[in-house]
Amino acid sequence: MMTDIPKVEEKLYFNRFLVDAGKPHIAVKPHDRPSPQLRSLTHLCPAGCYSENEAGQVEIVTDGCLECGTCRIVTSRTGEVEWNYPRGGFGILYKFG
Repeated sequence: MMTDIPKVEEKLYFNRFLVDAGKPHIAVKPHDRPSPQLRSLTHLCPAGCYSENEAGQVEIVTDGCLECGTCRIVTSRTGEVEWNYPRGGFGILYKFG
């Protein structure tokens, strides 16, 4: 008998985030047109932090960031994302359940 497999969103619910208001640990550098790598983050980021605005620019909301480093790796050659670890005490707290 097959059991229901939880969706990613349901698993993410168990994590807790402490947002460092006004001091995001990731920033998208200003751009007129994003590279294909930067644009791909709107689909690749497992937390769904990246989106494309009406002007075609890629934006990030770091609330809920898993700190996985996907954006750091994908844009390592283009340099369009500035990535740092969150300040101590901020960021994600993984919980299992």
